[in-house]
Amino acid sequence: MPSIEKIPLYRDELEALRLCDRDGFTQEEAGLRMGISRGTVQRILSSARKKVATALAECKALVFEETIFKEEASR
Repeated sequence: MPSIEKIPLYRDELEALRLCDRDGFTQEEAGLRMGISRGTVQRILSSARKKVATALAECKALVFEETIFKEEASR
């Protein structure tokens, strides 16, 4: 798969998706479980959902990264 474009999905982005979209937690509940604010969960979810939608719509690969999400200032 070297020719396919890769999109990094960070560990906390995956966790936020799992808690909110798979397990049905509210953003506030997910924040309590993750030890972060609801607003931070909202920002992480927004980024993760955009990455997943882009990967699905444009046939790109999601690559799971162990590092923690950092808002990309260049966007």
